[in-house]
Amino acid sequence: MEEVVSVGQTVQVVDPDVRSHVYSLVTALGGFNGENADQYVLGDDALACFRDIKRWLKLYDEKYNRMDVARCLGEANLVNGDVIPILALWWNSGQNSKYMSRIALACVELLVPLTWPLEIHGEMTVNHHRHLPYLQQAQVSYKRAILSHGGCGLLRTVIRIGLPSMAIPRSERTTRDEGILKLMLYYLRNIAIISANARLAAEGDEEETSRSATINAFQNQDVFALLLTLCSNVSDDFNMLDVPLLETLFHIVKGVNVEKLFMNDTQRTAKRSDELNDLLQQESSLRREYAKNAPTRHGRFGTMIWVKRDDAKVSTVSGQDVLKDGQATLYKMDQSKKWNKPQHRQRKQDETVNNDFSTPVHLNQTASKNLRTFVEEFLDSGFNPLFTHVRKAVERESVRVLPINRRHYFYTVAWFLEAERVRRVRQSEKRSQSEQPGKELEPDSFGLVAGVLNQENFVFLNRSMQYSFDNKEWEDLNAAMRCFTQILLTIQEMAQSPLEEDQEIAENIQNRIFYEETTHDRILAVIRGYTDQGFGYLDACTELSHVFLRMLERYSKENVDMQVRSRRRARGKKKATEQQQEGANDEEPASEEEDFAEAERESKERKFDFTRFATRFCNQKSVDTFVTFLKYYKELNTEQLKRAHRYFYRIAFKQEMAVLLFRVDILNLFYRMIKGPGALDSKKPIFREWEELVRQLVRRLIKKLDQRPALVTELLFSKINSTAFYLEYGYDKQTIRTTRRAPAELEVDPREASTVEEKLSIVVAALVRDEQAGLVKWISDVLGSAADEREAWEAQKQAQNDEVLGTAESPNPIIAVKPHDDSCRTAMFLNAKLRLLLTLVKFERLGQEDVEGASWIVPSALGSTELRESKSVIDKALVIGDTDGRDPRELLRRKYAGEARGGAEQTHLDVNFGSDSEGEDNVPDGSLFPPNPRSRTNALDELKKKRKKRLDDVERDPIDEETLEERRQARLENTRARLAKIKSDLYVHASDEETDEEADEEFFRLEEQRRKDQSERIKNALLHGVPEDAGARSSKKRGKRSNDSKAPGEGASGKRRRHSAQTSELDDDDDILMSDTAMSRESPSGENNDTPLIPGDDELYFDDDLAFRRDREKDPDPHVSDETHASDASKADEGANEDDEDEDVPLAAPARRRMRAGFVMDSDSE
Repeated sequence: MEEVVSVGQTVQVVDPDVRSHVYSLVTALGGFNGENADQYVLGDDALACFRDIKRWLKLYDEKYNRMDVARCLGEANLVNGDVIPILALWWNSGQNSKYMSRIALACVELLVPLTWPLEIHGEMTVNHHRHLPYLQQAQVSYKRAILSHGGCGLLRTVIRIGLPSMAIPRSERTTRDEGILKLMLYYLRNIAIISANARLAAEGDEEETSRSATINAFQNQDVFALLLTLCSNVSDDFNMLDVPLLETLFHIVKGVNVEKLFMNDTQRTAKRSDELNDLLQQESSLRREYAKNAPTRHGRFGTMIWVKRDDAKVSTVSGQDVLKDGQATLYKMDQSKKWNKPQHRQRKQDETVNNDFSTPVHLNQTASKNLRTFVEEFLDSGFNPLFTHVRKAVERESVRVLPINRRHYFYTVAWFLEAERVRRVRQSEKRSQSEQPGKELEPDSFGLVAGVLNQENFVFLNRSMQYSFDNKEWEDLNAAMRCFTQILLTIQEMAQSPLEEDQEIAENIQNRIFYEETTHDRILAVIRGYTDQGFGYLDACTELSHVFLRMLERYSKENVDMQVRSRRRARGKKKATEQQQEGANDEEPASEEEDFAEAERESKERKFDFTRFATRFCNQKSVDTFVTFLKYYKELNTEQLKRAHRYFYRIAFKQEMAVLLFRVDILNLFYRMIKGPGALDSKKPIFREWEELVRQLVRRLIKKLDQRPALVTELLFSKINSTAFYLEYGYDKQTIRTTRRAPAELEVDPREASTVEEKLSIVVAALVRDEQAGLVKWISDVLGSAADEREAWEAQKQAQNDEVLGTAESPNPIIAVKPHDDSCRTAMFLNAKLRLLLTLVKFERLGQEDVEGASWIVPSALGSTELRESKSVIDKALVIGDTDGRDPRELLRRKYAGEARGGAEQTHLDVNFGSDSEGEDNVPDGSLFPPNPRSRTNALDELKKKRKKRLDDVERDPIDEETLEERRQARLENTRARLAKIKSDLYVHASDEETDEEADEEFFRLEEQRRKDQSERIKNALLHGVPEDAGARSSKKRGKRSNDSKAPGEGASGKRRRHSAQTSELDDDDDILMSDTAMSRESPSGENNDTPLIPGDDELYFDDDLAFRRDREKDPDPHVSDETHASDASKADEGANEDDEDEDVPLAAPARRRMRAGFVMDSDSE
């Protein structure tokens, strides 16, 4: 804790031990104490002293975050008294000495930290605040000594120290060489940054350290030549120096007016004369205003009057000027009022004085000429290499890149783009004024600045603007908006270029910029989001919106079918908050939560409507931003006043939303601009435009007051959208309420619950988990009241039946389910779990449409007993709750669409198949069993066939309509036949119950024999190692092939039958049950025996048909008539004729269907 020092005593700002050590090191460096007073003499161990001083700076100031050593070095006059003379000594006589070169390099190593820019930030300590003013003045003195040192240029001296390292190729440079180059550039950057602090008293001439002096010194001492060399070769030889180069350029050009920079002497003189005339006119107007209320010779006595107001209160006003008239008195009262606006707590931001680019800087004539020469040479050679390299470094977040460098990049790009545009204008004017133009020169291309007009830079710019806007980094956003504005203006000039290549590039760039709707939304958000970010930010956002809106309007008129890509956010469903309360999120990974919270973007193209987009600027926030901008009308130039005028004209007359401007403060501002006090200069051309705008606006106000008397009250307030619409059109805007869709139907997972009681328990537990126990109790109460009402009705009906026998029974009346409040009525439509509970207790919904407000009833089929049982199950589940520890909501799932649709359409299956005796085949609502979908397992083969025969198909004659119609009819008849067979199998035949004892006995005998034979084969295989049936099987195969060759008729018929099964797509599934059963019943020794469809390479093949066929030794099925075989053969021949063109394609054997006890075991879709 520091001791309190009384007034008058000396305060020790630095530790005395530190001061004594530093002073002793500075003294040991050397001095002017030799024989020649003008010659600096180094000490015996000067290099070691430099090293010790550097250690003190690093280990004391930097390590302990203090500025004591820097303060002591400033008080000891190290820079001006020792470092600068040593550098001059090296320049004059020590360049060839290795020791002196090391001393000179040590001087540069000390100059860089001592001239490092000082900033005010939030982590400053008491020591920082104590030393900062002194060190700022010390740095200004360092800069003055460096720039004004006679004899040798110290800037050129430092460059000479770094030249040997620059001459070394990049591949051969060491770390020491790279460090020397960085020291040289940071030294030049620091000299460019240092400026006199306006808050401190200036020591000496301020012009010696001004921007003009810095620019002149840079030009005279070849610093600009060095910067041009490094910038043009930054990507090849000096890739680590891009950031220091960018910072140096930023601090050279920031705040410089580009228009004035490129003026010639005549234009600059005329401009200064105009500025002087403007200042004189402002002074004369101020004097006139003051003369109206100036004190007279008799006004030495004070004057005070009382003003009686309407509410019988009295106010006092002083001064003789209030005696003129009542209006002057009221105006004086208004001037004396002060509104203490509540100050909102804002985020504390660091003051970056050195990085402020909004403050204008004035250059003298010589400095303007030197800077203009450098800018033109930089645009010709170094613009594209430097900014392309810097952008890539910033995008990949290189270690050498700081967050402030984004601001440097965007502002410097904007400044040089504006310089390029102004240079082109000046060149065109110079060519047009030339008396002897000679031959026509080709127009220059915009390739000199193409490095920032590519898609990568646009993506980087948009991303940076959005990041700065989201994080409220207003200065960075200000620089990005300036860059975007200058890019748009450059593209506008490219579109007007005589070169067709530039026009095409401009068209392409505009298409890319205006295609993204997110860019439109960002401009709107920026103009609406202005609060109090300062005039520089206000100027940038209004200029950007003005330029963007004008260019977009022009482009949309030229491209009538302009499309934009809109992106809408659809956030995923978040987890229930109950899980977080129970601590379930402790086990959940953080990445999953982020995935659920992350927005999914849905892109969609739509036609762009400029009128609709311009309407989005017609809101009160945007108007307030431009009104705030217009309050500075006395300081605005003609271009800025025109910008505000165009916006208000668009609002009032183009968009017909003048009611947004009908506010007292806005009308008062317009009146003061035209009539005063403090009105615009009436001699300016822009004054006439503003005067006409205000006149037409007041006329519309008077007319609107006659139409809408309510506007008198609304003049005091801002207009919301509904109010503005009513004041403009006289009626409220009609809004159509969109109907909400019913939620997806749920069901209890059948694997978790099978009975209705279990399902009810799960649904009740799920509702309780969702804190909807009130809805469950309401359902229970409804069931209880319905049961009581149904019991009374049943008792009354029983009594009536006992009295009068034979009376027809009347159905139970339906009971309406009435919700107890609006929230319950809404839950009956939107709560899927409640709807599932209503369905499980067998309540029904009235009407076919599932809309909000639909009534639910207790159907007449429900008796009092069922209602009581449902109520008891619900009450029991409500009391017991969840017992197994599982979340009941996980046991619910979404109902399949087919089930939900079928359940909604009909409750029972009431199907009339017609009368078989009459030959009717009535299937309600079409086929009961729709056709199986076509199998697409051979889709790849079809593509291959199509690809092979593409040329043949082109040459072949097209199929006529008659053939196509015949095939279509054949497929339709085939489908009908299949449906009829499937339908016939639904009936139970009398023969199904008959049993064949002889067939059963034969079946079991063969099974026993097969098991014995199999066990013998296994024993022989284990003993001899070779299965006995291996050779037999191979000979059997050869025998089968010979049999096939001996019976060509049989083979042909089998081939024809297999071919018909392969060719037609719709015949693949025909007669699934009947044909396979008939094929299984054919005798192996019959006439129609075909080659068995057995895979020859499978030695473990097992013939299921042989094992499970009951009547394999009997005759074929007598039910299969010859007509059926004839029809099958005709169909096979027809299919073969249809696919004659595919005869050359090898056919694979159809997969044999596996049968077990008459059921198909293979999938039908294979």
